[in-house]
Formats: sequence, C-alpha cells, structure tokens
Amino acid sequence: MKMLRLFTVFFSVIFGNTAYSQSNNVAGEVRMQTKKLERAVDIKDEYAEADSYYNIGETFFKDGNFRKSEEYYTKAKTIYEKLNDRPNIEKTSRKLAQSQEKQNKIAPAISNYGRAAEVSPLKSRTLNSNDVTRLSVGSPEAKEEAIQSNIQLNEKEKDNGALAASYSQMADVNMQQNNIPKAEANLTNAYKISKKEAPQQALEINQKLTDFYVDNRKFDKAIEAKKNVLKESFVKENSEKEVEQIRELADIYIKKNDPQEAIGLLKKSYGIALEKGHTLEARKSVQTLDSLYDVSENTDASIHLYRDFLRKLPGLVAKDKSLVDEKILEDTEQRISQLEKEKQLKDELIRKKNVFNYSLLAALLILTGLVVFIFRMLKKVQIKNKKIALQSLRREMNPHFIFNSLNSVNHFIATNNELEANQYLTKFSKLMRGVMENSTEDFIPFQQELDLLQNYLALEKTRFADKFDYEIDVDESLNTQSLKVPGMLIQPFLENAVWHGLRYRSTKGFLTLRFEKENQYLKITIEDNGIGIEESKKQKTEHQKTRKGRGMTNTLERIALLNDLYKKEISCSIKDKEKSSGVLVVLKINLI
Repeated sequence: MKMLRLFTVFFSVIFGNTAYSQSNNVAGEVRMQTKKLERAVDIKDEYAEADSYYNIGETFFKDGNFRKSEEYYTKAKTIYEKLNDRPNIEKTSRKLAQSQEKQNKIAPAISNYGRAAEVSPLKSRTLNSNDVTRLSVGSPEAKEEAIQSNIQLNEKEKDNGALAASYSQMADVNMQQNNIPKAEANLTNAYKISKKEAPQQALEINQKLTDFYVDNRKFDKAIEAKKNVLKESFVKENSEKEVEQIRELADIYIKKNDPQEAIGLLKKSYGIALEKGHTLEARKSVQTLDSLYDVSENTDASIHLYRDFLRKLPGLVAKDKSLVDEKILEDTEQRISQLEKEKQLKDELIRKKNVFNYSLLAALLILTGLVVFIFRMLKKVQIKNKKIALQSLRREMNPHFIFNSLNSVNHFIATNNELEANQYLTKFSKLMRGVMENSTEDFIPFQQELDLLQNYLALEKTRFADKFDYEIDVDESLNTQSLKVPGMLIQPFLENAVWHGLRYRSTKGFLTLRFEKENQYLKITIEDNGIGIEESKKQKTEHQKTRKGRGMTNTLERIALLNDLYKKEISCSIKDKEKSSGVLVVLKINLI
C-alpha cells in the first residue's frame, strides 16, 4: 500500500499543476486573439486591443475557466472605461460579474452588475439591476422576484444562455426555500434550454442537477440524469467530455455504495482516455480506481493498474494534444504578459518624449499664432487697400461723368438754348445727388441703380435727341428691391455706346439695356447699332489717339477688384456685332 501511495504522489506531481481541462479550441482561439492583440498594440488601436482581451475572456468563460476569464475581462473593461465606450463597458462589466459570481466572489460581482446597470439602456439596466438585487438581498422572495423578472426579459429577447442561467438561479432559491419539486423542475428546464446552444453550460447544470439528487439521496434519478447527458451528441462527439461524464457517473455509484458498478465505469473511462490520448482524465480514473481497490484491499489489482498505466504512459502522452495545447496556452499567456510590459515601457518612453514634444509644440503654436496674426493683419491691410482702391476708382468716375455732363450744358449755352440748359441742369443735379449718395457703397439696391441709369439715359437723350432712342427691359423674375449690384458699373458702357457709337451715325440709332436672370447669374446686355469699335478707332483725331481715356480702364479695374474682394464672378464681354453695325456688351454677375 505504501508503494501505491508513492505512485499517487508521483502522478500528482506530474499532472497536478493543471487546474482545468482545455477544450481543443481554447489554445488556438487564444493564440489567434493574441496575434490580433499584437497588431493592435503595434498600431496603437486601443479599441482592437480591448476587443482582443474581451474575446480571450469569452474563450476562457465558455471553457469554464472563470479565473482566467475574470482576468481578461478586467483588462478589457479597463480600456473600455478609458475610452468611455458605454455599450462595451456594459457588456464587459456584466460578463466580468458573471465570472466573479461563478467563483463565489459576490461583492465584486455586485459592483460590476451595478456598473453595467449604470451605463446600460433601460432594457439592459433592468436585467443588471435585477442581478444586483438577487445577490445583495437576503429575502428568498425578493430574489425570486428579481430572477422571475430576468426570465421574462430573457424570454422576450430569446437569449437562451441567459434564460438557462436564470432558471438555474431560481433553482438555488427553491433549494433555499426547501421547495424540492420546484428546484428539480427549474434545473431540468435550465438543462433542456442550455443543451441546444451552450454545451459547457449544459454540463454545469447537469452536474448541479445530479448533485441535487445525490444530496437528497435520490441516487437513481442522479444516475438517470447522468446517463441522459452521456447520450447527448455534444458529449459523444467529445471523447474528453465523455470520459469526464463517465467518471462522474462512477462517483454517483460510489456514493450509492455500489463499488462494482463504479469500477466497471472507471475501467471504461480509463480505456477511452488511453485510446483517445487524454492523460489527465486517465490519471483521474486511475486514482479513483486505486481508491476503490484500496477499500476492498485488492492490492494486486491496484499494482496491475499502475503498471499498465506506466507502460502505456509514453504513448499516451505522445497522443495527448491537450498537453501541447496547455504548453501553447502557457507560452501565449507569457507573450501577452510580455506585450503588456513592452507597452508599459513604450508608454513611459512616449510620455517622456511627449513632455519634450509638447514643449516644442507649445513654442510652435505660439510662433504659428504669431504668423497667423501677422498674416491676418496683412490680409486685412490688403483688403482695406483694395477697398480704398475700389472707392478711389468709383470716385474717379464722378469727375469724368461731371466733365462730360458740363460739356453738354456748355453746348446748350453756346447755342443760346437756355431752356434746354436749365432742364438739363435740373436732371443733372438729381442724377448727381443719387450718384453722391451711393458713392461710399460698393453695392447698392438694384432699383436705385436702375433709376440712376434711367436718369443718365434721359440726360443723354436730351443732349443727342436726334441721334438715338433707347429701351430698358427688366426681367420680371428679378427682385428689384432686395437685389444689390455694383453702383455706376454699367454707366460707362452706356456712355461709350452714346459718345463713341451712336452720335456718329447719320441716321437715328437705337440703344437697348436689358436685365435678365440666367441660372444663378444676373445677365446685363447693352446693345447699340452705332458705328462700332473698329470704325470708332478710325474716326479718332490725332489728339484723341494720344489721349488715354480712363472710363473703360477704370471700369475693368473695378470689376477685377470686386471679383477679388467679394467673389462675385463678374464677367465682361465687349465686341462688335457680327451681322450688323454696333457693339454688344454682356455683363454677368453671380447672384449667389
């Protein structure tokens, strides 16, 4: 017997370090998430980093390793809290609370359910608040009310995993109330719901159900429940789970005081473990068999068992993928730990670098601010200078216009036509008052400009009564009250038409001034049937050729300044008409 105890110690030293079993997918999933974590750390994507920690936590949670799931959920929650990502804070806090509750860490679980309730929408808030109540109150009735509320919410949302957990929690309350039938019904219901979607949860609930039966000395029901779970596809297709469940069935027979049935089951579990390469499960079966042989004082069977195990151990270990997965998982977690240390070092280096960078940045910002201030001041000066230039050009038009008008008055006096001179001066004074009133504004109401142009053409008609007639046509769609246009911009073109075109005709000519809306533009057309630009140049005297006129040059400079200052996209086209004599001028002003 002493030798058997040494064997037991030996195997405990070799295999006793593993506190939980690994499913085939755990190591691979954790390894994949670790690669994602590395990329997230490299590119400093904190959202992706938190998601990787959360997914690792989920992998451990589904495998029943709640200590590890708590560790990784905590890391994910810390980052989500930093990012103030409320939906993920709620999700992770709830899973963290569930991990802690599974480990019977009630106080932190209550705290995390509470945090989940704080940041969650109304629907989830009720769910989390109910869990706070369930864990914090002593009254079974209050617990039952909170759990029933969650059952209704989970049924509505069709969340079978949460619904099964709620039925299992209700069974705990039933046991506390010593309501055995109701506890049995709720555990059975929880098992039926969970086995469809959550095999690990179903196994936990089945174990809880069989423990309940054993505690109440209902061994046959416990055996039936365990045999039923052995028929499930998620057990039959997973040899490690099958071995585990057979061993648990054997434990029930041991408690029922039926060692022979238990020995048969343990031999079966041992045989499957050897065949499929489950070293840890084989070791557990050997230990339990040894205990039964010890009770029955069957030393030969025990020695034979250990000899067989030692002989098959090398081949068993060679086939056991879980040991490799365990090593991969251990290395992966060390890599995660190394990544976290590297990140801390990088963060510290970045912090120190940032102190210098921020100082440099502050200096650059001050310098940039100074440059921007100087640039803006220069821009303002430029704009002011352009406005002064525009005002100067606008005012330069006044003496030019006055000079031409006074020439007309002089003509009337020279011809002893005092009445015409008086009428002309009366109209001229009204026109000049309007011009002077608007001389300080870059833009004036369209109606005022129209009135000025009508007065101007009336004056010119008085001066050259026998030379031309005119017509002003305004598009009805134009709002003459709200629309604003540059003052005295059109007058020089009218003056050119009269003085350089129409007055040289041998017969009476015609001048048309048209305003119309063309898409987003105001289109202004000035059309005459005078002698035209080219003919006008030919008829100039030598004195006129040497004298540089400012009227048209001034106007074009004003257009350039208006476009620069106000972005009005004013365009100007001046050309001789193709099919007849005269000049066609087209101005376009952007109305937007």
